[in-house]
Amino acid sequence: MNNITLVGRLTQEPEVKESTDGTVRTVITVAVSRDYKNQDGTVDTDFIKCVLWNGIASATKDYCHKGDVVGIKGKLQTRSYETEDNQKKHVMEVMVEKITFISSCTSKAE
Repeated sequence: MNNITLVGRLTQEPEVKESTDGTVRTVITVAVSRDYKNQDGTVDTDFIKCVLWNGIASATKDYCHKGDVVGIKGKLQTRSYETEDNQKKHVMEVMVEKITFISSCTSKAE
């Protein structure tokens, strides 16, 4: 079973990109605090790349901003690619099935 649930803050403004076939996509990074302290007594944060498609990508761009708290439900996925200098790179990212807009840390003008 491959399910992941995250709650964290957006690290940047969501940007939507549309492909030639009309598919809408955005990639966001969610800062998720760990629930324990490290040896120094501070809480570490993980920065997790999340991919959103079509309707949820557009809604996220319309309603979320850097610093907002979101809930993510999705599946963890890995992929590989080669760089220009022929090095193989591996990427792990969350393919988002559902996003919940939990809170805003900035007031939005109406």
